[in-house]
Amino acid sequence: MAWEFSVLVVANVTATSGDLLAAMSERSRQGACRFTLIVPSTGPESEARKEEALTRMRAVGLEKVEGRVGDPDPVVAVMEIWDPRNFDEILVSTLPTDSSRWLGLDLPHRLERLTSVTVRHVISQPRREVHTSPPPPKPERHGVLAPLAAALKGRAR
Repeated sequence: MAWEFSVLVVANVTATSGDLLAAMSERSRQGACRFTLIVPSTGPESEARKEEALTRMRAVGLEKVEGRVGDPDPVVAVMEIWDPRNFDEILVSTLPTDSSRWLGLDLPHRLERLTSVTVRHVISQPRREVHTSPPPPKPERHGVLAPLAAALKGRAR
């Protein structure tokens, strides 16, 4: 049996991003590995976000993935699950620098110092929902009778 690496993935709003999925897929091509996703809790939507992320990860061929919702503080969430016998490295997914609270906390470097393992950092854009709305209604055309149409608009016919 070949050695299998275990990667702890820390993500929240970027858990379903294409950037994170690409980084995980690239990591799995480097050698056999399994992933554990930890999503720090931000409320009731965290469980749904975790489940959606696991579904998307499996859909791109990452079969050995599991997940859980952790403490709202990402450092505490990691330290609650951390066991050096169970994990070989950490992958942290954050928003871009200008909008990432986690980068303001220096999360990747803090986790590297606390765990003494390699921490890979991927900057991700959150997956955007595409919402379409119907086109606006076309204005009524009355031609030369337009001034009368405005006057009659509220009246019953």
